[in-house]
Amino acid sequence: FILLTFVQGGLIIKCAVLLMCLLRSCSSIGKYVDFYSRFSPSPLSIKQFLDFGSENACERTSFLFLRQELPVRLANIMKEINLLPDNLLKTPSVRLVQSWYVQSLQEILEFLNKDADGKIIYDFTDTVIRIRNRHNDVIPTMAQGVVEYKETYGTDPVTSQNLQYFLDRFYMSRISIRMLLNQHTLLFGGKVRVNPAHPKQIGSIDPHCDVTEVVNDAYHNARKLCDVYYKNSPELQLEEFSVKERGKAITVVYVPSHLYHMLFELFKNAMRATMELHLDAVEPPPVHVQIVLGNEDLTIKVSDRGGGVPLRKIDRLFTYTYSTAPLPRVETSRATPLAGFGYGLPISRLYARYFQGDLKLYSLEGYGTDAVIYIRALSTESIERLPVYNKSAWRHYKTIHEADDWCVPSKEPKDLSTFRSV
Repeated sequence: FILLTFVQGGLIIKCAVLLMCLLRSCSSIGKYVDFYSRFSPSPLSIKQFLDFGSENACERTSFLFLRQELPVRLANIMKEINLLPDNLLKTPSVRLVQSWYVQSLQEILEFLNKDADGKIIYDFTDTVIRIRNRHNDVIPTMAQGVVEYKETYGTDPVTSQNLQYFLDRFYMSRISIRMLLNQHTLLFGGKVRVNPAHPKQIGSIDPHCDVTEVVNDAYHNARKLCDVYYKNSPELQLEEFSVKERGKAITVVYVPSHLYHMLFELFKNAMRATMELHLDAVEPPPVHVQIVLGNEDLTIKVSDRGGGVPLRKIDRLFTYTYSTAPLPRVETSRATPLAGFGYGLPISRLYARYFQGDLKLYSLEGYGTDAVIYIRALSTESIERLPVYNKSAWRHYKTIHEADDWCVPSKEPKDLSTFRSV
C-alpha cells in the first residue's frame, strides 16, 4: 500500500494508486485509523533533527514527511485509546481528548493528495500550529478523565496496571508528536527562522545546551515558589565534572525545555520535602546538585535532606494516580498546575526516556533522596522512544492477569500453631 523510506534529512515517499483510492472512498475516520495504525512510527535521533533543521532546511521536505508521519503516530495511539474501559471512554474529559485527536487527524489527511506548492505548504503550517494549540491541554484533561472514572467506578489492580501502561504510552506519544509540531512551527512558522529569545537553537534543540544554566534557571524559579509558601528556601550547592574537557562549561545537544521540566519538578519536590522536615530551621539543609559528563552519559544528581521515603513508596511516586498534594480542577492550561494530579514525576521520567535516557529515585528513609537524570551524551544515540500499536500492545490490555507467583506477605499465615508438623 505505502512505502516509507527514511533518508537523512528527509523522507522518500512512494504511494501506490491503491492508497489514493482507499482514502477517497473512506467515509469514516475509523478506516483511516485502522489503515495508518498498521505502520510503525519512524523514530528520529537528535542528530537527524539537527541535520534537517540546519541552514538548508526545506519546508517542502518537512511537509512531505509530516503529512505521512503524523497520521501514523496519531493512529497508533488512537487505537490504544479505544482499548480503555468503556466507562472511562464515556467520561466527558476522555471524550473531549478523543475529539481533539480525531479532528487533528482529519485536518492532516486533507493535505495527503495535494501538490506540495507554496500555498498548500503555507496552509499546512497554519494547520500544524492550530493542532499544536488544540492539544495544549491534553495532559490535564486526560488526567481529569481518570479522576472522573476513579470517583465514579473506583479501580482494581488490573485496571490500575493497564492505566499506568496506557498513560505512559499515551503521554510519550504526545511528547513525540509535539516535538514534530514544534520543530516545524519554530523553523517555518514565521518570517524569521532564528528564534530571537534562543538564537542558538535549531527549532527546540540547542546544539550547545549549557546544563549549568538550565539547572540554575530551574532552581531559581522553584525557589521563588518555595519562598512564597514557606517564607524560606534551601540554598543550592553545585558541582561539575567532565571526563572530556575539565574546567569548561558542560554542554550537551538537547532540548532545553525538556531538561528544564525535569529539573524544575525535582527541585520543587526536594525543596518541599526539605522545608517540611526543617520548617523551624533558620538555614535549612541545601539541595546538592552534581553534573557529570562521561563518554556516553550526562548525569545530573539532585540530592536533598528531606527525610526520604520508604522503599515501598518509591515505585508509587511514579504512578499517575498517586499524589500527596490537593486535587486540582481543570480549567485552562495556564491556570491549572499539574501538581495534585501526581503527574510531575511520571511525566518527567517520560521526558528523560524520550531520547533514551532515564530518571531514577534513590531514597534513604530518615535522611533524604537522590534523584538522578540520565541523558545520552551523543546526539546520534539520542533516538526517539516511541510506542507502537501491535499485537503485543493489544494483548497487554486483553490478557487476564493471573495470580502472583510470589507469596504476598500480608496473606501469609500468622498462627503457625494451626499447622501440624509433618
